[in-house]
Amino acid sequence: MDYDAQGREGNKRVFQRLGGTPPNDNKQKVCYHWRAGKCNRYPCPYLHRELPPPPSQSTNGVSSKRPHGFADDSGFSGSRQRTPNFNSSSTWGRVQGGGVGGPRVKMEKLCNYWVQGNCTYGDKCRYLHAWSLGDCFSLLTQLEGHQKVVSAIAFPSGSDKLYTGSKDETVRIWDCQSGQCAHVINLGGEVGCMISEGPWIFVGIPNVVKAWNIQTGMELGLSGPVGQVYALVVGNDLLFAGTQDGTILAWRFNAATNCFEPAASLKDHNLAVVALVVGANRLYSGSMDHSIRVWNLETLQCIQTLTDHTSVVMSVLCWDQFLLSCSLDKTVKVWVATESGNLEVTYTHNEEHGLLTLCGMHDSEGKPVLLCSCNDNSVRVYDLPSFSERGKIFAKQEIRAIQIGPGRLFFTGDGTGQVKVWNWLAEPAAIAQ
Repeated sequence: MDYDAQGREGNKRVFQRLGGTPPNDNKQKVCYHWRAGKCNRYPCPYLHRELPPPPSQSTNGVSSKRPHGFADDSGFSGSRQRTPNFNSSSTWGRVQGGGVGGPRVKMEKLCNYWVQGNCTYGDKCRYLHAWSLGDCFSLLTQLEGHQKVVSAIAFPSGSDKLYTGSKDETVRIWDCQSGQCAHVINLGGEVGCMISEGPWIFVGIPNVVKAWNIQTGMELGLSGPVGQVYALVVGNDLLFAGTQDGTILAWRFNAATNCFEPAASLKDHNLAVVALVVGANRLYSGSMDHSIRVWNLETLQCIQTLTDHTSVVMSVLCWDQFLLSCSLDKTVKVWVATESGNLEVTYTHNEEHGLLTLCGMHDSEGKPVLLCSCNDNSVRVYDLPSFSERGKIFAKQEIRAIQIGPGRLFFTGDGTGQVKVWNWLAEPAAIAQ
């Protein structure tokens, strides 16, 4: 997969890791205009984020010595099974010198004429002529082929193939070295979701979950879903599927028969289940009924219903000891367990637009960041836990799928059917101000 979107950018392997050593923090400096919320320089030579606290300080109300971040970018850090303690003095939404929410970076507007390829102002245009804003990541290449919205992306561990699913009823398999589409699978139904787990690729389409073993070539169809399958996740040796009728179905793989057998059917939601995540021996499900349900993975019983969102819960994500959720109600909510074990909202981040999906990953320095796709055709990139804005990604239509890749790569898929490949850049040391 070469960096050659315009045909003249050279031949850099997408999966080639950038070299270089981490910058010396002593030489970094935070932009004071950004701290005041009014920096309009692009690119700005100074940091648009706060420097990390000294090792002796604590973050998120817990010791900084404690491992913290995404576990495989999907579960609780360190796969902790204990119940986290509620801490009202956590640093969510706070940065040095700022109040709740922190100073926001002044973001430029994407030039609509440039998007259409006919802006006559060129470099003199006051609007942005780029698919991203910020100096922490760069666009490597674009993958063309899907005819409708890209609804799912999967990158199996250790594979040299990228899988993308679309509402055009196909899954495309891309060769990561050449950047070419190696194979197109016609499914006969819109792809609602897709995940990879071990040697398996699971794809949710109306009324069935398709399963492929990429090592043996085995193909299976898991029946039982009613309507579209919107979400898939694996936990406690079970495959869970969130369906259009509000049911969560579970299958267990039987090695003796070499097939997946029905294991459970969870029916507490009133409307479609569109988001699933597993963490700390819990299954969390987000639904069109505006609720999040918490399920015990051992008993498969619903142990709590979270009703703080006022619209569809589009995505749920586990990070450290927290649960994050986003909704069309224009909020990201951060949940933490009280001493009783129940989850409560400890912080609410407000956006100007409805939110579609969340993705957590680490930047080039190993610091946690959150990617929030909004229905204004953009993705906001935030530091955690401060929610200080790091940058912004733009698209012609809504970005419905975000997936982590190897090294510093990540992928986005939008409503036009385009898949973009992005790379996190090493943080440059800021010059003296």
